[in-house]
Amino acid sequence: MVIAIDGPSGAGKSTVARAVAAALGLRYLDTGAMYRCVALASLRRTTPAAELAAGVQIELGERVLLDGEDVTEAIRAPEVSARASQVAADPDVRRELTGAQRRLLEHGDWVAEGRDIGTVVAPQAEVKVYLTAREDERARRRAVELGLDAEAVLASQRLRDARDETREQAPLRPADGAIVIDTSGLTPEQVVARIVALAAGR
Repeated sequence: MVIAIDGPSGAGKSTVARAVAAALGLRYLDTGAMYRCVALASLRRTTPAAELAAGVQIELGERVLLDGEDVTEAIRAPEVSARASQVAADPDVRRELTGAQRRLLEHGDWVAEGRDIGTVVAPQAEVKVYLTAREDERARRRAVELGLDAEAVLASQRLRDARDETREQAPLRPADGAIVIDTSGLTPEQVVARIVALAAGR
């Protein structure tokens, strides 16, 4: 079984996806971390992002490793988030990472989260969910998580949302057949329970 969880930044994807995977005994795939790793590498090097996507070694788990270096915290920095949205619009980067993600999802049962799992990476997923929330709530969550000013996060978030939703390659949108869940005012536990129930129904 593949459970695809998509949605914009701050909607609660990572927290919910991890918990759903734990509740169901499935493996967890954070595709956004892969784009963030390429973004971080591109900020550090002059190599084109597409070459980095094809050449860097990314290990996902409790900690995220980039060419053997623990970058779990580094890839969450605001400048990396902004750069990740830019590299994600590169069709060559998307082709490399989408291929890697599909190869992983071909084997075993997964909860995969990102921005194009249900639309592009795994349109055959048995369960498709699109998490969203009010933009002010999403910005507040990110600000608390990162220890930043909420207004600054909101301004950056609006730019990233616009870029993600209008890019030519795999724009951010709910997949066909996806269940849309607005997480505003819901606890992570409530969202997890809804997705676990959806999975049980399949």
